[in-house]
This record gives sequence, structure tokens and C-alpha cells, in this order.
Amino acid sequence: MAGASTIQLRSPAPPLRATMESPVAKAVLIGITLVFLGLFLFLPLVVVFQEAFSKGGAAFFHALQDPYTHSAIGLTLLVAVIVVPLNAVFGLAAAWSLTRFRFRGRSFLVTLIDLPLWVSPVIGGLIYVLVFGAQGWFGPWLREHDIRIIFAVPGIVLATMFVTFPLVARGLIPLMEAQGMKEEEAALTLGANGWQIFRRVTLPKIKWGLLYGVILCNARAMGEFGAVSVVSGHIRGKTNTMPLQIEILYMEYDFAAAFAVASLLALLAIITLILKTYAEWRAERQLHEASL
Repeated sequence: MAGASTIQLRSPAPPLRATMESPVAKAVLIGITLVFLGLFLFLPLVVVFQEAFSKGGAAFFHALQDPYTHSAIGLTLLVAVIVVPLNAVFGLAAAWSLTRFRFRGRSFLVTLIDLPLWVSPVIGGLIYVLVFGAQGWFGPWLREHDIRIIFAVPGIVLATMFVTFPLVARGLIPLMEAQGMKEEEAALTLGANGWQIFRRVTLPKIKWGLLYGVILCNARAMGEFGAVSVVSGHIRGKTNTMPLQIEILYMEYDFAAAFAVASLLALLAIITLILKTYAEWRAERQLHEASL
């Protein structure tokens, strides 16, 4: 029909690619990543387990039966059992206060929580030596009352807490901020008290984020070397954790025993990594559901 407007059908536009790299560039980048992972992650793990069993399984289990190694394993587990629950309580309290309240100094508190992540663990250990050591602030008082913190288990616990206490809080804060307070407020209007709100509303929502932080805290507590090395005194059978025991065995050229203990620590790290990956996946799902 004359004068009638015509409608032109357009072919659908080609789908947009996420990146503009060519297949060659993509293959090169993936290859570089795999090479670095192989050289700096998988190859060292293979070497550790290979050296641990280089003299046979009998030598491996004999090295783990050494009394000093037993003491180091027991102390490592003891420190983790003490530190992880305390940091979980602190992380819950810190995340709750920072996400549920607005107060003066809130940003400064967040900075203080992040401080151990940016300060060398050795500095953290030196701080406790200056405070609780023989020549420290409380040294004379502790000596008078026959209380030992430095070169003893309490000092190791304090140093480990210093380097690990941000991990639970930093895992919970973004999750709790994304979830908001609507469900807690609804429970409050229905007559629930604070404990009921926390146990039945808040905790189920943050359980995977809490578990993620606890797993990270536990892994760091068992593998911490710098801060613990400063405050422990390297007393064999008393204040040596697994990382310190590995160093001593290696310095004594007892390589098979050193790698045997290292393989046990690496195995714990691998198990922790698997649990962390699962908890991280569940926490991300909770965070995504909360943002919808």
C-alpha cells in the first residue's frame, strides 16, 4: 500500500562475549595459570609426600612416634582447640556489633580487626614479649606470682589468637550486612527474646559463613610459625608446635622425619581446604540468596 510504513526485520545481534581475547590468548592465560599452580602448589606437595616416604613406610611411622613429635602434635591440637572457639565467640560478637549497630568509632574498630592481617606475625610475637616478657611491662609482677606466659603455652595461645582473630569476623561481616535485620525485627515483633532470635533466626542464616571462618581460623592456628616462634622459646617437648618441630628436624638434617611431620601438616591442610571450599560455596549461596 502506498504511503504505508514498512517494518524492517532485523536479524538478532550476535551474543556478546564476556571478553574480547582471542582463543589463543585464552589458552595462553589458562596455560600460565596451570603452570604456576603446578610449579608452586602441586609440585611442592608431591615432593613433601615423596620425601616423607623416601625411606619406606616403617621409617615414616617411626618418625611420627618420636616423643618430641607427639608433644608437638598434641600442643598444636591443644592450641587450636583453645583458640578457635574463642575466636568464634569474638567473631560473632564483632560481626553482630558492626552490622547491627551504628556508633562512633565503628570504622576504627573495623581497622583494628583487620590489623593482624597487615602486620607481620613476628611483630605480633614481639609485642607479647614486650608486654609479658621478663623485662616487659608485666614481667616483674608475673615473676613474683610465678606465672609464665612467654616461653610457655599461654604465650603460644595469645600469639596464635593475635594472628587468627580477624578470620571469623571477616567471614561473617559481609554476609550479615547483606542479610539485613528484617527477619530479626519480625521475630522481635512476635515476642521473641534476644537469645531466641539469635538461635532460631540469625544462626541458621550465618552458619555456613561461621563455619567458613572457623575453618580458616583452624588452618591458620595449626600452621602458624612466625608469632609462635618468637614467644615459644623452642623448648623441645614443651613449647614446640608442629611447624617449629619441622624446622628443628630439618636443621638437624633429619630430613625423613622433617618431611614426615610436614606431610601430616600438609594432609591436615588439604582436608581443611576441602572443607573450606564447601563452606565457602554454601556461604556464597547464602549471600546470593540474601541479595535477591
